[in-house]
Amino acid sequence: MDIQWYPGHMTKAIRQMKEDIKVIDLIIELLDARIPLSSRNPDIDTLGANKARLLLLNKADLSDEKTTVEWLEYFKGKGYVAIAMDARKKSDVKKVDAAVEEACKEKRERNKKRGIVNRPIRAMVVGIPNIGKSSFINSFAGRACAKTGNTPGVTKGKQWIRLRNDLELLDTPGILWPKFEDKTVGCYLASLGAIRTEVFDNDELALFMVKLLKDRYPGLLFEHYGISESDDPVEMIYDTAKVRHFVKPGNEPDYSKAAKLILDDIKNGRIGRISLESPAGV
Repeated sequence: MDIQWYPGHMTKAIRQMKEDIKVIDLIIELLDARIPLSSRNPDIDTLGANKARLLLLNKADLSDEKTTVEWLEYFKGKGYVAIAMDARKKSDVKKVDAAVEEACKEKRERNKKRGIVNRPIRAMVVGIPNIGKSSFINSFAGRACAKTGNTPGVTKGKQWIRLRNDLELLDTPGILWPKFEDKTVGCYLASLGAIRTEVFDNDELALFMVKLLKDRYPGLLFEHYGISESDDPVEMIYDTAKVRHFVKPGNEPDYSKAAKLILDDIKNGRIGRISLESPAGV
């Protein structure tokens, strides 16, 4: 299944980011804790060369806790400051202050040696669509500064937000990259809500995800839906329709409705805490 989505406003956004990056000290990149690699925009590494970096593995409340710990160790081993969080949880967001200071330690020391004092750190907040950037900014600021939503593409333009005298945030639109070289990346992003539903087939994506969950988390689908985990994902989706009493005219199981339910449950974490990729696979 080949899923690609790169609307025109993303081209404009990446051009604007190239200009804005010139005055940025720190890049705060939000990732989906369930797919930390697939939710990393490779263009950010190019844009952010020589900038301090902070990775926030958001939606950690929906990810497999053990796997998330492994990802944090992986990223720290690569030299990044990284923390796991739920952007809606105040106790998690409070941890970001210390992480910002750790990521900007060298920058502040250089400023001090140059006699530059009271200059705020300017941080650009980046991430894929529907990753929770606006929710994070609102929680971090302690007030509603950015528009939020549960569909990709809510933030369309940049916005500077002054948090305090020593920190300013630049909110940016969620952006993807022009082409996913690995088809699996597109499937992961679509299943977790980063891609508009109009550009992919729910039935086909549900097949991919059912097979993946059966292999990665045996027993999970039985526990959540009460269905047998057979070798045929098509049969499992039909069984889900039967268990949930999804029927079309003629009393035929509504396969498409069951497929949509499964994808909604995965995206919103109702199916349980899962991680779709792990450092062991890197």
